[in-house]
Amino acid sequence: QEQLVESGGGLVQAGDSLRLSCAASGRTFNSYAVGWFRQTPGKEREFVGAITWNGGSTYYADSVKGRFTISRDRAKITVYLQMNSLKPEDTAIYYCATDRFPLRVGSPALYSQYEYDYWGQGTQVTVSS
Repeated sequence: QEQLVESGGGLVQAGDSLRLSCAASGRTFNSYAVGWFRQTPGKEREFVGAITWNGGSTYYADSVKGRFTISRDRAKITVYLQMNSLKPEDTAIYYCATDRFPLRVGSPALYSQYEYDYWGQGTQVTVSS
């Protein structure tokens, strides 16, 4: 069973940057697309972005496009979410998760939280105005 651990969250000011990490426990992680989602109290979990298993493609929500970048380091079995120009509306708990199916690419399913099975515990990001 894959275990994911997010880190890198914190309290920052609007306009600042943060880099979140999603570290996995096993190398099978490298065979799966990874998604980032965020959630605020009383709201549904929201898609932020995803990266395919080989890192060849990335997908982003319109709200973060141009500000957030996802990358992966296969040697470190870690996926990163670089967040620049942060806004107060980016405040949320951020989660990473692995795709239900290995080696999937180019699928709109990656935008749906229901297509992911293993989830990390989340890391809080708070952006003050």
